[in-house]
Amino acid sequence: MRLFNVLCPIREPQDFSRLSPLERATLPVMSDSSLATRPLATVGALVRCQDKYLIVETTKWRGSWGVPGGKIEWGETMEAALKREFLEEVGLALTHVHFAMVQEAVNSSEFHKPAHFILLNFFALSQSFTLEYNEEIVRHAWVTLEEALEYPLNSYTVALVKRALEEETRGIV
Repeated sequence: MRLFNVLCPIREPQDFSRLSPLERATLPVMSDSSLATRPLATVGALVRCQDKYLIVETTKWRGSWGVPGGKIEWGETMEAALKREFLEEVGLALTHVHFAMVQEAVNSSEFHKPAHFILLNFFALSQSFTLEYNEEIVRHAWVTLEEALEYPLNSYTVALVKRALEEETRGIV
């Protein structure tokens, strides 16, 4: 075991969120080609406002509907990434964010190009139905969970909505 540790040293995970901006600037930057060889960590959330949930049609999922979200940036926490993505994509501030599930999309034909995603899904609340969305969003709907399943959702959003239905019946969501 000792020889193995000398040849293949074990590195402790690092918390980059505690680094100063100057220290972060010295971290290595991955090139686009190296990113293509690794899965991308992404966040998304099924958001409730009163008794309705937000779903969106996006340009990236070949006309299917899903939930807003996107990539986690280097040094960013999952929750910070989720809140940033929602502000950028639909102009919503989120509260009461809690973890829902992990999914994996490997070269899904539902996505507009080959990609490997680790989808970190959450549930959250919003105090507003008013959206201001960016170019990635085609249109949106505030629906019940049952109504959501009547839309042409991507398979990952179907799984998330079904999880929400399970949790709603147990009084969790």
